[in-house]
Amino acid sequence: MEPRNTSRVTEFILLGIPFLYDFHRVFFVLGLFMYIVTILGNGFILIIVTIEPRLQTPMYIFLSNLAFLEICYTSTVVPKLLQTFIQSKTTICFHCCLIRGFFHFFFGSTELFILTAMAFDRYLAICKPLQYPIMMSKHVCLQMSLATWYAALIVIFPNSFMVWRLPFCRSNVIEHFYCDFGPVLRLVCADTHLIEFLRLLAAFVSVIMTLLLMILSYIFIIATILCIPSTVGQKKAFSTCTSHLLVVSILYGALVFMYVRPNIQFSFRLSKTVAVFNTMLTPMLNPFIYTIRNAEVKKAIQNAIHKRKGTLN
Repeated sequence: MEPRNTSRVTEFILLGIPFLYDFHRVFFVLGLFMYIVTILGNGFILIIVTIEPRLQTPMYIFLSNLAFLEICYTSTVVPKLLQTFIQSKTTICFHCCLIRGFFHFFFGSTELFILTAMAFDRYLAICKPLQYPIMMSKHVCLQMSLATWYAALIVIFPNSFMVWRLPFCRSNVIEHFYCDFGPVLRLVCADTHLIEFLRLLAAFVSVIMTLLLMILSYIFIIATILCIPSTVGQKKAFSTCTSHLLVVSILYGALVFMYVRPNIQFSFRLSKTVAVFNTMLTPMLNPFIYTIRNAEVKKAIQNAIHKRKGTLN
């Protein structure tokens, strides 16, 4: 491996999704609509949590963090994806590609750690309700939120830094719609076994370890809920976890499929399809999953509307 980047590549060409070429205009309109809904939906969560005091609890502080990450995560990929739908040749500068790739995985990993913190928050709320106000104070919640960002940086930065220093002297065509590590490493004219190992290790820590921690949390949560004598009490306790469980199931299913596997010959067509699903559909659905059946959010919206009407009058 070269100590410095001796790249002769100044820009990359993103192939996008060529097997859907006949439907590119349709997918551009659909993708633009989904991106706008994602920004508005997650932006709404940020605003309502900020202006409504009753929602400034650990659960909703974590949720607002998640909403902000969803906006950042999609914004690193979707604009270029939409560009591949309307241009026959989509280029991206060398440094822009690597920077976008870093932030895409950084925001994505932070999101996984935030979801893990949310699972821990639900564990404390249900399994240790008397100690919950002390153990999950606002100060502790903010510290945990910051810790998720630091943890993601520690996991992602070494891998990205090593990719940045690799020599790129092969083709500059990336067989994807964004700068995913796998397709980018195929263009390197050096031994990439170490980085492949570090990539798999980062995926294991970010995806598998967080998933195992969440599974462990929910084992204790379900065991506690089953001990509640009232059926109504069981349903009420479990309802606080259903949104989180649904989001985790959708997100982790796609991530395990895409990243927690060796870099061997694989169906890029299927991988790209899952990547589109993970990048566009999941961030769009999250605000609806967390708000549609959430009585506290509905009450906060009503209060905000009444306050607005009172101000206007």
